[in-house]
Amino acid sequence: MIDRNELIEVVTRQVLATLAGQHTDQGLENAPQVVANGAARLGYCGAGADVPKDLAEYIDHTLLRPDASPADIDQLCDEAAEYGFAAVCINPTWVARAKKRLRGTRVTVASVVGFPLGANTPEIKAMEARRALRDGAREIDMVINIGALKGGEHELVKRDIAGVSDACREVGALNKVIIEAAYLTDEEKVIACRLAVAGRAHYVKTSTGFGPGGATVFDVALMREVVGAKVGVKAAGGIHTAAEVREMITAGATRIGASAGIRIVSGEEGESGGSY
Repeated sequence: MIDRNELIEVVTRQVLATLAGQHTDQGLENAPQVVANGAARLGYCGAGADVPKDLAEYIDHTLLRPDASPADIDQLCDEAAEYGFAAVCINPTWVARAKKRLRGTRVTVASVVGFPLGANTPEIKAMEARRALRDGAREIDMVINIGALKGGEHELVKRDIAGVSDACREVGALNKVIIEAAYLTDEEKVIACRLAVAGRAHYVKTSTGFGPGGATVFDVALMREVVGAKVGVKAAGGIHTAAEVREMITAGATRIGASAGIRIVSGEEGESGGSY
């Protein structure tokens, strides 16, 4: 169980950083230095077209809508290959199709487990992960048992995560643990991240995109603070612009989940066509 005083210290440090004026609006060229000096957030107000193309390497091109068709999946894969996205993130039923479509490219296939509610049993999640991995996925985005976490059943949550992590590690794949931060208190976010680390996950992730809220810079910074440098942080849900991506990366995100990936890397602005 996490020490409450330690939690308060972590959260307070992030809040004080923001209040001290470390949310700055400036060019991208100074971002590494600002982050190294401890900034919790960096605002970028330039044109989206000025964002380097290597931004695509942070993005999981995502389509998790229930009405996605085979043609939609093919288009998603083709776009990911064209723009150089890190991965496509899709529902398990499409993994084999996407793997075939992306053959010969550098794009990874990611799929979801226990999605979007997280209420499956640990055994079912591990089985679902193994099937997706057998079909060709090399990254799994799993949802924790949110109710169990909020009820203090931490060993169950850890076992939930560890089962999927074990399945991933058997084939050299990655496990990204979705904590669905919008449902959690700050204390619960910290506990969830620590349980993910204890369960040998490779990433923690903010949101499914189907919950009551998406990624926030504060949550990303808090999650990075908890997991340290060796575990990835994925920001997902409601990210529509290059400026938002840059803020998440500056706060500590190493991967972005977005359905608006093309608009982000091409410099177009506007609302996303999907919830993710």
